[in-house]
Amino acid sequence: MAWSITFFILAGFFILICIYHRFVLPRPVSDHSTATNTVGDIFREFARTFASFFQKPGVGLAIAFMLSYRLGEAMLVKMVTPFMLDARELGGLGLTTGQVGLVYGTVGVIALTLGGIIGGIAVSRKGLKYWIWPMAMSITLPQCAYIFLSTFTPDNFILIYMAVAVEQFGYGFGFTAYMLYMIYFAIGEHKTAHYAICTAFMALGMMLPGMAAGWLEELLGYQHYFMSVMFAIVPCYLTVALLKIDPEYGVSKKEN
Repeated sequence: MAWSITFFILAGFFILICIYHRFVLPRPVSDHSTATNTVGDIFREFARTFASFFQKPGVGLAIAFMLSYRLGEAMLVKMVTPFMLDARELGGLGLTTGQVGLVYGTVGVIALTLGGIIGGIAVSRKGLKYWIWPMAMSITLPQCAYIFLSTFTPDNFILIYMAVAVEQFGYGFGFTAYMLYMIYFAIGEHKTAHYAICTAFMALGMMLPGMAAGWLEELLGYQHYFMSVMFAIVPCYLTVALLKIDPEYGVSKKEN
């Protein structure tokens, strides 16, 4: 019953948000439907749109960035809940389901949201190019919090909350650059469809590392697994170093 009530509340919330967005979201002139007469026209337009994505300049580097930027987080997030729930003799924190919900689903979400909001404000002041490196470091380095937790397995909830909050805040702040770069790369004809393809690569970047996460953790144990996550910094930083971004992109027009 508790889960049913939760999902009914969420469903009602999203219906209200849908109605709100229906009337509030802007409608740019470029947002219009494409005239199609037959099913064949639809498939030809789809194929042309899909092919044009892979013909964009720098598509290889862009895909590499989308797959590698969150590589560490993709490895981390799959094992966070088992780590928190597992008994201490197994290397976990031995928390209850309710405690995990509070620390990760409440404290973590608040920190994540704050990080995203501050990240958006920061980019509006100086632009994406200025913040790409600080944000790349923000999404990777705070993952060390789990090395601390797995090494010392503290039973002080304040320490656990602080560690999770730092990691999630860093993730929220750093994720701003990821979202903005996908929007930046999708600019041009078919930008909506191209952004959708970018989000597919974003999902793939989370799925592929997770496929081996459990096996790797069983092989290494929590402490060494979280240490290995830090090696994901290397491909992330390599792709960030190669990105070419307009210095003015992301800067608020009011700042100009």
